[in-house]
Amino acid sequence: MGSSLSVYLLDVAATRALVGSRDEQLLEVVRDRFGDDLARDDDWFRSEIEDGAPTAYEALRAVVHGGPFSEDKQYAFQYGYAYQRLCSLTGSFLANSSFTPHRGDWLSVVDEGLTALGITAVSVAAFEYGDLPAPLPRSYPPGCGEWTHEQCLRALEQFEATKAKGGTPPPLDPEVVEAVMQCLGWLRHAESRPGFGVIGFKF
Repeated sequence: MGSSLSVYLLDVAATRALVGSRDEQLLEVVRDRFGDDLARDDDWFRSEIEDGAPTAYEALRAVVHGGPFSEDKQYAFQYGYAYQRLCSLTGSFLANSSFTPHRGDWLSVVDEGLTALGITAVSVAAFEYGDLPAPLPRSYPPGCGEWTHEQCLRALEQFEATKAKGGTPPPLDPEVVEAVMQCLGWLRHAESRPGFGVIGFKF
């Protein structure tokens, strides 16, 4: 069984602002739209919940209200999943076939491919090692990270600068090339939408 990466196009600042927004209407929409998912997650994590972890909805409510959060760090994963649920509600899911499933240090391998093309402004490994918006407790899994709109624009500028130099393309494995092209697709989606970037979750 490998890891997976779920990636969303959305307004990064607006999405982060959902944390602590106390938006009861948002909570109602999520509960209505994801009711079956919430119940399924509670069944999956039944033993953890019986030991004191928050339910999926309790975690979601804590995220939207900015707390309170469980003092037991082992249950922080529920808040990560809750934030991912908000992203899936408000964002557009981006193609992830090159990253789901994946094994080992694949994200770092793809980053090496990006770097070979002159792209250093973004990193897919950041989706594993980044932090959730404050004041959410750090959790893993899921890993979470983001590419801001400015980072996306800079990455595309770097790519275009590399192309303008010409020369022989660096030798990359076909799978890495495909993954890099998928990343460039994410960047292109964000390019024309001010404020929009990419938020990714590694599971």
